[in-house]
Amino acid sequence: MSVNENTVSKPNSLKKIAIFGVGLIGGSFALALKQHGVVAEVMGVGRRRETLERAKSLGIIDGIAETTQEAVTGADLILIAAPVAQTGALLAAIAPYLSSETVVTDAGSTKSDVVLAARHALGSKITQFVPAHPIAGREQNGPEAALSSLYVGKKVILTPLQENTPQAITRVANAWQQCGALIHQLDAAEHDAVFAAVSHLPHLLAYALVDDIAARPNADTLFHYAASGFRDFTRIAGSSPEMWRDIALANRAALLNELDSYINQVAHMRELLAQEDSLGLEAIFTRARDARQSWITAIEATEQPRPHEQGGD
Repeated sequence: MSVNENTVSKPNSLKKIAIFGVGLIGGSFALALKQHGVVAEVMGVGRRRETLERAKSLGIIDGIAETTQEAVTGADLILIAAPVAQTGALLAAIAPYLSSETVVTDAGSTKSDVVLAARHALGSKITQFVPAHPIAGREQNGPEAALSSLYVGKKVILTPLQENTPQAITRVANAWQQCGALIHQLDAAEHDAVFAAVSHLPHLLAYALVDDIAARPNADTLFHYAASGFRDFTRIAGSSPEMWRDIALANRAALLNELDSYINQVAHMRELLAQEDSLGLEAIFTRARDARQSWITAIEATEQPRPHEQGGD
């Protein structure tokens, strides 16, 4: 469900935001807000000091937080842009220092597991956590991959909780709108079912195909002759293995359902091929082509795609 831009008030400036994870997703969020002059200070938090230093040198963050308390204190907004498996531990670390004025959000590709972890970690402060998922990415990772324009014309899915205040939801929505994003809302379970089908399964298939080819004795020859079709189909296998490991496990139930459905479809196509059923194969190809063209037309009408820059979402 889309959120009408006219229903979301224009944001006030954010005095301070803290970003846990200053790579592509968190870094692009920070750069966009800084470019539009709506944040005065960006503090970065991460596992590796050298990554934070690079982010600072690139102008993504203004300071490196030495402690969680330093990062959280005085922040208007906190973004967790780390792998989803780390979300619970990060929220638990943040919780003791959260003032009632701070809103927390995330950028995880799964939502039901994140909401469960948030409830456990935050307790009564769950009202301050507004889950979100930006649908944008690139094959590259790290601060160097961050782009201030990454979210322009891209969807950001909010999955608000019943406990969230309208003010908290608006603060998160406004921040993403300032990045150029289009705001949509789903509940967590629907979100996970949708993205198991259109994002998580395609990544699983791309990784599986490349791994299968790479393990063959003639892999060098196969890759030598692979052309644009193979490159386009497998592009998303260049995304972060750690991130997609966590996503696959976090959305395991929905992804298994989608994988079973896909296996059935492939088995059906194998049978058509074995029987030399040209009409059956052509019918599938035609339906798929027409459905994809309709989707592309709809996307072009509402978004501003950059096919050479996008990666995993």
